[in-house]
Amino acid sequence: MFPTLIGTVVIAGIVGYASERSGFTRNGILPSIIICIGGAFLAYFIRLMFGIGFGSPGLNAIASSIGALIIVPFHWRGRR
Repeated sequence: MFPTLIGTVVIAGIVGYASERSGFTRNGILPSIIICIGGAFLAYFIRLMFGIGFGSPGLNAIASSIGALIIVPFHWRGRR
């Protein structure tokens, strides 16, 4: 259980860093990593509590990190 959690955090950090370096997002490196880790934690605990996921913990971490990067910045962006 604990190695899976650590792996989830590492994968989410890599996805956040890679998305920022590739130009997919423009949040900044640290905010993107924090957003990805938050999304991965959420998916990890949903997997533990309800058993909902894609099968492998790594795939869950990647999918939830990308989903969080898409949802969070657009949700908090101000309406002009």
